Amino acid sequence: MTERAFDFRKYVFVFIITSVIFFTAFFVGNYFNEKKIEEIRSIENNIAIDILSSETQYALLAESSCDTIGDSILSEELGSLGEKLAYTEERRGNDNLEVISLKKSYSLLLIKDYLLMNRISEKCGLNPIFILYFYSNKGDCPDCTREGYVLTRLRKKYPALRIYSFDYNLDLSAVQTLISIKKIERKLPALVIDNSVYYGFQGVKDIEKIIPRLSEIASSTEAVEES
Repeated sequence: MTERAFDFRKYVFVFIITSVIFFTAFFVGNYFNEKKIEEIRSIENNIAIDILSSETQYALLAESSCDTIGDSILSEELGSLGEKLAYTEERRGNDNLEVISLKKSYSLLLIKDYLLMNRISEKCGLNPIFILYFYSNKGDCPDCTREGYVLTRLRKKYPALRIYSFDYNLDLSAVQTLISIKKIERKLPALVIDNSVYYGFQGVKDIEKIIPRLSEIASSTEAVEES
């Protein structure tokens, strides 16, 4: 075998090995990408179903008597729905058109719940605690992520606490109207508690100090669990 023929076969062998590695990596990567897309689509479908379910619950609650209504109506469902949306946004990006559409639907759902709970509170003499949270995920709010973690902890600690999170930059007239009514400036993160606006990061203890009634909620919850 001549040296030229040997070199040729060597190059062909290297080419074949390289091609096998390339196509294997391509198909494996494509397989996992498809699995991720299927997972995200499944979550999107679940979110759409949850939104429809919650809207149906609102119609039922509007016709319900005060005896069947409590402070924690839909709070867990909304929190779970928000976590699913956050996961989808993290996977697909906050500029993804489907994510933006889902976020708009979710934001309208939050506003509807907020208005419904205010009406029910007046009708039934309830005294729920609301927190309206305005954030930005455009990279111009370094404390917004930390604030989100704080509010998640508070929601788990006080299930009756109703937290409504809104993207300040969302191009949705209802959200922008809410921002205008509450007079929220672009000093994010911003919390609206009892019609007072608090700008900048607020820790768990800060919010518990702002809302002393949270200790009453905790006490009543513990009493129910012990009974």
